[in-house]
Amino acid sequence: MTPPAAPAQPLFCKVLIANRGEIAVRIARTLRAMGIASAAIHHRAERDARHARVADEAHEIAGDTPVAAHLDADQIVAIARACGANAIHPGYGFLSENAAFARKVVAAGLVFIGPDAATIELMGDKISARDFAAAHGVPVAPSVRAGEDIDAFVAAAEATGFPLLIKAAVGGGGKGMSIVRDAGELRERARIATSEAQRYFGDGRIYAETYVERPRHIEVQVLGDGSGGAIHLFERECSIQRRFQKIIEEAPAAPLAEPTRAAICDAAVRLAAAARYGNAGTVEFILGADGRFFFLEMNTRLQVEHPVTEMICGIDLVRVQIEIAAGRGLPFAQGAARASGHAIECRICAEDADNNFLPATGPIRLLRVPAGPHLRFENALDEGQRVTADFDPMLAKLVAWGETRAAAIARMIAALRELTILGVRTNVDYLARVLATEAFRAGAIHTGFIAEHAAALAPPARDPVARDRALIAAALGQRGFREAIAAVEEPYASMGRWRN
Repeated sequence: MTPPAAPAQPLFCKVLIANRGEIAVRIARTLRAMGIASAAIHHRAERDARHARVADEAHEIAGDTPVAAHLDADQIVAIARACGANAIHPGYGFLSENAAFARKVVAAGLVFIGPDAATIELMGDKISARDFAAAHGVPVAPSVRAGEDIDAFVAAAEATGFPLLIKAAVGGGGKGMSIVRDAGELRERARIATSEAQRYFGDGRIYAETYVERPRHIEVQVLGDGSGGAIHLFERECSIQRRFQKIIEEAPAAPLAEPTRAAICDAAVRLAAAARYGNAGTVEFILGADGRFFFLEMNTRLQVEHPVTEMICGIDLVRVQIEIAAGRGLPFAQGAARASGHAIECRICAEDADNNFLPATGPIRLLRVPAGPHLRFENALDEGQRVTADFDPMLAKLVAWGETRAAAIARMIAALRELTILGVRTNVDYLARVLATEAFRAGAIHTGFIAEHAAALAPPARDPVARDRALIAAALGQRGFREAIAAVEEPYASMGRWRN
């Protein structure tokens, strides 16, 4: 009798998750499925947060503010070593694209689940990344770099032609970005962009590139083995943005000519292979109405919108990241990559979308999550939790899949209408209005969509009676509220047997 095969050993014994919130919860879920122990980190202000509860163990990180604590590379590496972790997953944001952090992780004898520090440095600097892309045949938009001589910068910008988009050399999130349409405003916009870049990223370098009117933002999910092998997992559409920040993403892209799709994906793979990229990454492009596309940047980490790729490809990208970091190589050859159907992701943010997207704070008094096939609600929320200004306003991600784009849109709208978050203002209703527009359904989208359709996206007139009915219905739906009502004595009961 042949003895049963021994169970496969996990790739790592324990992974420390150097992040928080929904992405930390999502990474912990994959680690558990792989039989790998997880360790979470948290500031004292988030001791009871869900990401700290779902991990196998949690460790407090000190800092004057929660953000400062999550950016303390030395402290995080020390905790990883002390708890017996042999790898660190950075998630996205915080230290995920910090080359110095990646070096500290490796120097401590741990594995950084992401590309090596040299690649992060190369692609994290937008200027060096543009040069590298151009050297390997990837189209880049005409540009001019700002130096010490502002007059020379203005002259070169005028020679390049307007409109121009000023950008910070490092960082992201729309910080340091500004559209300039004539020379008269260039100096002041450049000054502001330099100041913002220095304040947010500690690097005041900026550059200006040709601004493509009504562009689409297309990105390609790539995987690299670190030795020159690379594949793509198709493209994502990220054109629905407010203030240069994405709020709705989908995969594959909305209607896109097949030759253009193939050329963009090929350019992304060519860039990843040339950089000897190792792990999961994303190459971003700007696509003009004339079909020309230009390299935008490369994100050397997992993207917020990675679930839409997972939904159409049937693959767990966090698992793939871990396997590549452990030396397993690429999961399959390019020819084996398959995509099915269409997926859409909506970023649920604590903000007042009808008041210039101002961030909102407050307690989550009621949370009701949509349920059904082909839906994912990526979150780390709890009823009673207080949303503060300590972190980014994104609370969660709602993802829907359908056999067609129209089916995915319909499923997402239904799910948004079912999603209930009371106590803090969110953009849930606004997202549903965007998806319901004829222009979005037709795929007539670009990065200026929100501004162009501002009138159509305005909230309908509020009916105070309908509002009161909705609030009463929501209150009656809470068990605690009903129990409180039942505990109130009838008036006559307190009066005894007396009647008038």
